[in-house]
Amino acid sequence: MSASDSTGPARRLNNPYASLISQSTTTIPSFTLESGVTLHDVPVAYKTWGKLNPRGDNCLVICHALTGSADVEDWWGPLLGVDRAFDPTRWFIFCGNVIGSPYGTISSLTTDRDGRVYGPEMSGSSVKDDVRLHYLVLRSLGVNSIAAVIGGSMGGMTTLEYPLNTPPGFVKHIVPLATSARHSAWCISWGEAQRQSIYSDPDYRDGYYYEVPSESGGVRVDLTNQPNRGLAAARMAALLTYRSRDSFESRFGRRAGGKSKVPKGGVRIMGGPETTDPSAPGEAELADPRYRAWKEHNDGHRSGGRRGSEPVSRPGSSAGVPVLAGIGAASGSGLAGSASDASSSTGEQPVPESNGSVRPGDAETEAVASGVSANGGGVRDGKSASGTGADRSGQKVFSAQSYLRYQGDKFTSRFDANCYIHITRKLDTHDLSHPSTQSDPPTISSQLPPPSDDPDELSQSLQHALSLLPPALVIGIESDGLFTTTEQKELAAHIPDAELVLIPSPDGHDGFLLEFEAINGWVEGWLRRKMPDFYTDEARLIRPEEYGKEADEFGAKKDSVFGEAEADVTRW
Repeated sequence: MSASDSTGPARRLNNPYASLISQSTTTIPSFTLESGVTLHDVPVAYKTWGKLNPRGDNCLVICHALTGSADVEDWWGPLLGVDRAFDPTRWFIFCGNVIGSPYGTISSLTTDRDGRVYGPEMSGSSVKDDVRLHYLVLRSLGVNSIAAVIGGSMGGMTTLEYPLNTPPGFVKHIVPLATSARHSAWCISWGEAQRQSIYSDPDYRDGYYYEVPSESGGVRVDLTNQPNRGLAAARMAALLTYRSRDSFESRFGRRAGGKSKVPKGGVRIMGGPETTDPSAPGEAELADPRYRAWKEHNDGHRSGGRRGSEPVSRPGSSAGVPVLAGIGAASGSGLAGSASDASSSTGEQPVPESNGSVRPGDAETEAVASGVSANGGGVRDGKSASGTGADRSGQKVFSAQSYLRYQGDKFTSRFDANCYIHITRKLDTHDLSHPSTQSDPPTISSQLPPPSDDPDELSQSLQHALSLLPPALVIGIESDGLFTTTEQKELAAHIPDAELVLIPSPDGHDGFLLEFEAINGWVEGWLRRKMPDFYTDEARLIRPEEYGKEADEFGAKKDSVFGEAEADVTRW
């Protein structure tokens, strides 16, 4: 199971997301997952900072969160620097990319020995697997023991698993932030809702969305092709769990979103509202209240079709009565057989022609059913249900809506849908008390008692697992609604030598990625108290002037690609 250095196999070069990061890659010849499946030629992406001392014991391991990467400098940058919590002049700092992530380690984007992309056929993994895989890399780098493991959210789960899934005594200290000893029903439910968002996108195609038609009539692989609408919706839902109600209210309130910059292509200043969108409705269309209702109803919907600004069947078309895609116009009896057949055989969304017939083709925006307005009231002969026919064209896009849409688009440009599904399922398996199925090398986790269905025994087994952990600094965020302060108190109560810190951030769960100054102060102070020998002048392996002194501020200097820090919050 030794690791061999690699300059980057072809399968990694074909991964568009791994290329976002400058990092190292090593290949593990074979690795057996907790499920019993053995993977071969396993790429592992990682980054390091600092220098390993002769004893090989000055290692800090940083563990990233669900959509994070090995690039700690991107998402926890203010904590990395001279005289910061992660000081590269004193510590050898390691961060490995987890299994299933799109950023370089084996995942759904990796090709197997036969040259086929794993895609949805990638075997599921657990947090325990990540620890055991990264242990092999650490040993190949000469690390003999880890001074401390630090991580938040999913990274906090990895942090808790590290001492239990490496040889006893290999990990000396841990700092878990905003995490839990086992994934809660609340978190499992949110993960399921997010996966269902992806599954509901017609472009998902059971996870084989990267297979696209080639010019020769066959199939080619395009790893940038994916169900963007479903993945964006999943990200939006996730973001709501990462923040708090009060943080959204104070930041957005009921303010409207800002205007986009005008591109060089020109702007319409007559014949309708000022716009740079050639598909935007003109004055004649806006005069139709049914058209306005349709536009308002579908505001924010990302159509897959070429004519996304048009209804599938425009109100007032020659068909007389508009119909939904695939719905029988006259009988209203459900899916038309030809539409269903076309959709299932070609993978394309059936779209009604302007005369009401159905053809296979572009995945279009669904039309508003005949006579139903956006606000639920009936519309007949150009008049609203109230009989006024009032102008309702002033649809307001709230700032909060605009922000979520921006975040969805930003996310689909840097993450893969199959990888998102894989990692959320990984989180669901997290249970510190569950014994490891692997015992090479021997670990504490592999010797834990088998799981039980009895609630009392479940609680006792979790407490027992926590009692086997080394000294810990547990950090929670007071407003965290995903990993609550109750769960942080549970960790601190059962880890023998633990301190608990609660940070009063209004930012919810994401506080662990935003409260840089508070986290830096607590972590660095605790490390100094617990391991003073690493803070002597002699223990500094790199002169500060050689590394470069960091600025005194803790604010974000640039937008994080893999985290939540935003230098310019008005960009969206």
